[in-house]
Amino acid sequence: MYVLVAGGAGYIGSHISKMLTKRGYSVIVLDNLSHGYKEAVKYGEFIEGDISDKVLVDSIFKKYSISAVMHFCAFIEVGESVVDPEKYYINNVSNTITLIEMMRKNNVNNFIFSSTAATYGNPVKIPIEEDDLKQPINPYGMSKLMIENVLDDYDKAYGFKSIRFRYFNASGADPECEIGERHQPETHLIPLILQAASGSRDSIKIYGTDYPTDDKTAVRDYVHVNDLADAHIRGLEYLLKTGTTNYFNLGSGTGYSVKEVIDMVKKCTGKEFKVIETERRAGDPPFLVAQSEKAKEILGWGVTYSLEDIVKTAWNWHLSQSK
Repeated sequence: MYVLVAGGAGYIGSHISKMLTKRGYSVIVLDNLSHGYKEAVKYGEFIEGDISDKVLVDSIFKKYSISAVMHFCAFIEVGESVVDPEKYYINNVSNTITLIEMMRKNNVNNFIFSSTAATYGNPVKIPIEEDDLKQPINPYGMSKLMIENVLDDYDKAYGFKSIRFRYFNASGADPECEIGERHQPETHLIPLILQAASGSRDSIKIYGTDYPTDDKTAVRDYVHVNDLADAHIRGLEYLLKTGTTNYFNLGSGTGYSVKEVIDMVKKCTGKEFKVIETERRAGDPPFLVAQSEKAKEILGWGVTYSLEDIVKTAWNWHLSQSK
């Protein structure tokens, strides 16, 4: 069975492509390499191109008997979305609708969508449940919510089926060190701290020490990229079996503050480094912690990696890249 992984040269897409292949699926990776890396595509057939290219995407569906599409093509930087929202609405909304248009043209009606906890904005309660109020506080979160609404409408009008995964802080790396987390520029907390631990960055900044949390720094829910990959495949199999649109949070259910993550990195690496406290960034809520019981009950999914596992796999990957 062919699965098209759009954005499969990126962090999450490359890990999912590996797991799909290991579980017997045939993978086609489509990526424009604007944020992904060709060398990360170690599993599946690679096609360089953009989901906005109707001719190319149409040709892929005509060449391969694709059963489903997984989407990882979004721009994801919250701060950038605030200063340049147009970039996010064009790529994350318009281009995604173009991809769906080509799917429907070719009678491919199974779509796995990478959404985000940012759709909730400042949550009304912790942990966050799937049907809680959604009020994004930045264009990134809004762009993802827009597509979620599109998918609801397309299901009702056209029978276009989807699974949406709102995951929290994707983190960690392939335990075999074949692939890992690499962004340019790097914006994610754990790899930034690891850069400070390795000496490739002179310090790590804590953005905000006045949050209403135990240690006054922001709290997030970290989930290993391989646990995310497992959920996506479970979601795909659920969709193919039931033909039912659904949506799920993916998180560990445990929140860790920025200071706690810094302490865990120091523990796992044995390294000391400079920590600088500075002001909050726009668009950062104090708490984001998931309630993921729905995924456990319906998909049989659960996290298998702890925060310590996450940091250790990320550190091993980081070290492997410096050899």
